[in-house]
Amino acid sequence: MSKKKRIVIALGGNALGNTLPEQMKAVKITAKAIVDLIEEGCEVVVAHGNGPQVGMVNNAMIALTHEDADQPNTPLSVCVAMSQAYIGYDLQNALREEMLNRGIENIPVATMITQVRVDETDPAFSAPSKPIGKFVSAKQAKTMEEKFNYIMKEDSGRGYRRVVASPKPVEIIEIDTIRAMVESGDLVIACGGGGIPVIRQGNHLKGASAVIDKDFASCLLAKELDADFLIILTAVEQVALNFGKPDEKWLSDVSLDEAEKYIKEGHFAPGSMLPKVQAAVDFAGSKKGRTALITLLEKSRDAIQGKTGTMFHL
Repeated sequence: MSKKKRIVIALGGNALGNTLPEQMKAVKITAKAIVDLIEEGCEVVVAHGNGPQVGMVNNAMIALTHEDADQPNTPLSVCVAMSQAYIGYDLQNALREEMLNRGIENIPVATMITQVRVDETDPAFSAPSKPIGKFVSAKQAKTMEEKFNYIMKEDSGRGYRRVVASPKPVEIIEIDTIRAMVESGDLVIACGGGGIPVIRQGNHLKGASAVIDKDFASCLLAKELDADFLIILTAVEQVALNFGKPDEKWLSDVSLDEAEKYIKEGHFAPGSMLPKVQAAVDFAGSKKGRTALITLLEKSRDAIQGKTGTMFHL
């Protein structure tokens, strides 16, 4: 019997929706695509983002401080943990239901609340850039800066939003447990929202005010699990050069040298396609035989078969 292909899937926001009702609908569609890969004979591990969700949790915690003056503000690391749990809750139920609907009864599904260590000297901490939460007025932004020491920035004329650091992941704290679960045949959901950001202080892990990019965290997870594929799911079927321009060119098969050249030429937008391509290049270049794919959720099965998507390889 041939060894199953091990795949780490990085789910983007379009796979999860923006509100609780949207998420409950979205995960059912997401589960179908993931179980398609399981039916293909793949061993799947799921990671995901949490952009809308962590902002929603953060806003709810701020509202609580307005209702109760004795209620301290909730650290962002705790908000990330909360988002991991409730996204995992919806995802694991949808996956379990979809597998049972197809007669797959021998694969347990579990969410691992995952801490990811970051370096306290990471330059991202001195240049916060990742927006979270809702848009607020200049007056509200000033109050949040004064009351909570938040960094608030004007965003494209739409109002002000909190910006936080987005440091690179260094170590997945629960990796041994995740690996043991995967080896035993579980379908594991891990590194949600990039992982709960923590800094090591002796034996203590201190939560950091940050949101780790889920693509880089998924890349690290895939490397640590010795995965065959890293599939980064996004809103387009393939990566493009000159995206949205008359000379737009879709890419299907990209060598690492070509990808590095395209990155240097500035083809990919920071905070959007750039981290996805960088994570794909990192994983594909980390060991011979590893492949990274960027594609649409509903095209993941075709992408594994080489029919679509953008493939990165040595």
